[in-house]
Amino acid sequence: MTYVDDVLEDLKRKNPYEGEFIQTATEILRCLNVVFERHPEFQEAKILERFLEPERVIMFRVPWVDDNGKVQVNRGFRVQFNSALGPYKGGLRFHESVNLSVFKLLALEQILKNSLTGMSIGGAKGGSDFNPKGKSDAEVMRFCQSFMTELKNYIGPEIDVPAGDIGVGLREVGYLFGQYNRIANRHNCVLTGSGIEYGGSLVRREATGYGLIYILEEALKARGEILEGKKIIVSGSGNVALYAAEKAIQLGATVIAMSDSKGYIYDENGISIPFVKHIKEEKRKCIYEYLNDFPDTIYKEGSKGLWNIKCDIALPCATQNELDEESAIKLINNGVKYVAEGANKPSTPEATKLFLKSGLIFLPGKAANAGGVTTSVLEMAQRSSNMHWSFEEVDSRLKRTMVDIYRNIDKMAKEYGFEGNYVVGANIAGFIKVAKAMMAQGIV
Repeated sequence: MTYVDDVLEDLKRKNPYEGEFIQTATEILRCLNVVFERHPEFQEAKILERFLEPERVIMFRVPWVDDNGKVQVNRGFRVQFNSALGPYKGGLRFHESVNLSVFKLLALEQILKNSLTGMSIGGAKGGSDFNPKGKSDAEVMRFCQSFMTELKNYIGPEIDVPAGDIGVGLREVGYLFGQYNRIANRHNCVLTGSGIEYGGSLVRREATGYGLIYILEEALKARGEILEGKKIIVSGSGNVALYAAEKAIQLGATVIAMSDSKGYIYDENGISIPFVKHIKEEKRKCIYEYLNDFPDTIYKEGSKGLWNIKCDIALPCATQNELDEESAIKLINNGVKYVAEGANKPSTPEATKLFLKSGLIFLPGKAANAGGVTTSVLEMAQRSSNMHWSFEEVDSRLKRTMVDIYRNIDKMAKEYGFEGNYVVGANIAGFIKVAKAMMAQGIV
């Protein structure tokens, strides 16, 4: 058995009930065997054992009162995984599906994602099993206030700066920040994704989707191709999906299908993104409402059928494990050339293996969806200097970072003998930077 195998066996023994976390750790570690062959000093210093153990895990109860006067209790989490590169940074997710294992996997991925940006930030993730869907604004506010009352003890501009994620948008960030400011009496950058009115950055809402297209565009460019004329399907209809679709259309592509949790819409001539944005951002309705203005559009219940549609590029932008082996086979058989992940871990391990084996270009989420955290750090920089940059300035910095990420993971994949395998390239590039920082800081 190799060093990596030994570490994995020990990790499974210590975390027997955390399947999601073990799955992600296994995928990452399988890419790192070659690193330890070249860097035996990492093994001697037990870097991997320390890398896989969170520095701090916080769990707390979140009591709140609903509109009927009934007391509700949810769980809150914050996994502060690694701060070797800088203060913890990672989103807050409000969704009933989360648990400690999910947050550990997301935080582990966040370490590598943040490392790839080249910025001085560590990795964390957190949130709650509370789902804001179907709740009134007053209920969401009371929950956020209770959540922040506890979380405030563990965050700060030089400690941990959370951002939004699934279920945490402008509304939720506003309520969270308002409670922090009220209790701590400090108007500082303790959350990113804030409203423009109180220190937020332009491009933050668009960042993950735009960044996804920028890294995809660079991958196309490296192969002598352009986005113009390409047919794209996008899963999801949140910020990532909407703004990836918007930017792709700006660059000449045609988005022919999009989905939400209820179903998907399909139009070979192209989806009108402004109408989808109106439905999802303003009305907060199901994507089925699109048919009210475009009755000839095809609508199918259930989002899995989206992957049956023939396309040049697939962008999974909804949630983890949404794209399974069966769906991957259909995409490959239909001739898809590029798959770029806009969500965190949207492709199952089996689907990822098929994509890599087929020879198509696969851009993993830890690299492809780094645009959100990139712009979060740009927001932090603006807040700390009391500056406000233009949309063009932030967008330009975002694009440069995403181009650099592509070039870095491409270089590392080639250097370690895995040309074209950006899963390996991203894992190695992200890990080596963190490992060297941990070595330099001693046994801490």
